[in-house]
Amino acid sequence: IDGAEASALTYSIVETAKANGVDVYYYLKYLLMKCPTSLTSDEDLEKLCPWNPECKEALDELHRQHQNAIFDAL
Repeated sequence: IDGAEASALTYSIVETAKANGVDVYYYLKYLLMKCPTSLTSDEDLEKLCPWNPECKEALDELHRQHQNAIFDAL
């Protein structure tokens, strides 16, 4: 994959996240955490899509953990 393809793929992921109302930062973080271990089937890939309720729940949990970490650091 060359630079242009990588940029287009990243742009597509970001815009898909935005279109589905999820926070791009947490979505990219979630993908980077899950992709190395979750790409064994089409069903697993579907769980990573930003429109999937399971994904949205995981993103909400990541956000809560981040907020708690910030609060605990104060």
